Amino acid sequence: MAVTAPSSATLPSAAASRTGAAAVTAALLLLVAGFALVDITQGTASVGASEVWKAFTGRADPSDASVVIASRLPRMAAGLLVGAALGMAGAALQAVSRNVLASPDTLAVNAGSYLALGLAAVSGVSLPLLASSGVAFVGGLAAASVVLGLSGLGAGTVRLVLAGSALLLGLTAVTEGLLLLFPQQTVGLFAWNQGSISQSGFDGVLQMAPIGLLGLVGLLLIARRVDALALGDDAARGLGVPVRSTRVTAVVLAAMLSAAAVTLAGPIGFVGLCAPALVRPLVRRFRGFSRARAGLPVAGLVGAALVMGSDVLLRAIVPADTAVAVPTGVVTSMVGAVFLIVMATRARDTAGAAAADRLRIRSRAVFLATTAVLVAVLAGVTIAAVLLGDSKLLLGDVMNWAQGRAGQTTTFILDSRVPRVPRVLAALLAGAALALAGTLVQAVTRNPLAEPATLGVSGGAALGAVLLVTTVPLASSWSVAGAAFVGAAISSVVVFGLAARGGFQQNRLVLVGFGVATGAAALINLLIVLTDPFNATKALTWLSGSTYGRTLADAVPLVAVLAVGGVAAVLRRTELDLLSLDEDTPRLLGLGVARGRLGFLVLSVLLTATAVAAAGTIGFVGLVAPHAARALVGRQHTRVVPVAVLLGAVLVCTADLLGRTVIAPAQLGAGMMTAVIGTPYFLYLLVRSRR
Repeated sequence: MAVTAPSSATLPSAAASRTGAAAVTAALLLLVAGFALVDITQGTASVGASEVWKAFTGRADPSDASVVIASRLPRMAAGLLVGAALGMAGAALQAVSRNVLASPDTLAVNAGSYLALGLAAVSGVSLPLLASSGVAFVGGLAAASVVLGLSGLGAGTVRLVLAGSALLLGLTAVTEGLLLLFPQQTVGLFAWNQGSISQSGFDGVLQMAPIGLLGLVGLLLIARRVDALALGDDAARGLGVPVRSTRVTAVVLAAMLSAAAVTLAGPIGFVGLCAPALVRPLVRRFRGFSRARAGLPVAGLVGAALVMGSDVLLRAIVPADTAVAVPTGVVTSMVGAVFLIVMATRARDTAGAAAADRLRIRSRAVFLATTAVLVAVLAGVTIAAVLLGDSKLLLGDVMNWAQGRAGQTTTFILDSRVPRVPRVLAALLAGAALALAGTLVQAVTRNPLAEPATLGVSGGAALGAVLLVTTVPLASSWSVAGAAFVGAAISSVVVFGLAARGGFQQNRLVLVGFGVATGAAALINLLIVLTDPFNATKALTWLSGSTYGRTLADAVPLVAVLAVGGVAAVLRRTELDLLSLDEDTPRLLGLGVARGRLGFLVLSVLLTATAVAAAGTIGFVGLVAPHAARALVGRQHTRVVPVAVLLGAVLVCTADLLGRTVIAPAQLGAGMMTAVIGTPYFLYLLVRSRR
């Protein structure tokens, strides 16, 4: 076979590419240096550029020099180190997974580190910084291993990110539970989790820098093998590359870089996602960046520019006293959420939507028996939720109390239990509303992974409610419900509007929802920091889905909305059945698909918003209850709706009961308990649909 020599035109092109790559690298270095120089001139102290220059030349006042040396320079160094580490970690994870949406955030690496550090804090052992980095490394690596093991790998798939995002929700719920149960041992951990590059001296930077350097050197040593993985596993094996060990080594090194960044500054959100995304256009233009040996350092430079740029922008547009309270991680998380949404709409989901449930037909007797059992269980759970406490009571005691014949002790105990009724009622109604909302969403989108929490609707509702509560503390129940509805409506318009362009059957719908939920969470944290920075426990209680302190007035909006939603779902049950089949059958029968879908989605948003206003953020109920209902009574919505509503009520009421009795007198929110249950179920659905 004749080999054609490269033409003379090819060589200048290659040379031009190398020259362009060098020019771009130099420009990035100048950009990072510029951000760094501006950053050290910003702060609360009146130390500007001239004072900084005098500090460098040894002519500054001792107080000004102390500010620059002890605070400004360490903050700048931490920003550079954290940004570079996260940028390289994200580039490595995307390369070995062949997934443009992979990053330390979306693969739950940061969440795993957060939980590991929380467990270490609860143990009461005081760890030095290096040991804390090791704990964070183990937690992050374990989380990444779970996600990679459950989701599988493949070009263009979003399944890996779905698994990581679901695991993130579960791990974060467990960690927040630790913060509520052990406030003394975990003091400061909530603020740390928002991510801030502020430092007191160079100790942390000097200890983490060798770890970052070790991770970079390790990635550069396996760069050729990483490049071979881009050709596909079979092609890489044909070139003699050990695929499995290369992938494991790259993930371990990426986890090491992430652990160093997390230990130093807390989770700085989505830098590992955005930095490689910004490098990809450069790769298409300059071939020199297509190699991992050049692409990884460039991704690190872009990551450093993102962190430093975010810090500079924050301090430029926000007053200095306020900017100190706003963590850098909140800013990068909001930017990263937008990136995630945009990239999710463009990502090609080769796996398609999750497999729908097989058509199940159950007899009427099975439906009636299931309903009867659930009604009995619901009654038992309700009674237990009202009566269980530190003193045992029998039903006979309750009957005597109702007739006025109970003893003084029994009367005192039951009188103290009566105020629980609104709380129990709020849990029951919120669970029923979320289950009904999940049933409607899954039917009209034909996506079994869809539910209010994973679609960002609950996050939008929580943002609206928290915004009103933090600005108008004495707002009424109807006002909070209205604010929650506005937030849920805005988030749902974004999610459903973007997902409709690619078809509701795509996993893209859920991924866009995760992006919206992430952005809403960042804004909620920003509100908490700006309005009530010393009351993180109050915020965690709300976000954990607590029914504490609820009154009958809080339950009234839920009763009204649930009644309307239940009647509408029953009356239009046939339309729900048809919409859940496919796109063509309803049209052939003369149904307005767009109008019907919009009506059901608006109803689900209203149900979700009202539930969040009454009971806080409770996740995965809208996922588990409809699935379990279809498994029990088939796919006909005339049966699915009542069974799902009963299951949702039982699930949330049970979660609320366990949260306040298992570890009494301490309490955990119902949302945390449902997240612990729902996360494994969501991951199971992903694995099952992959098979």
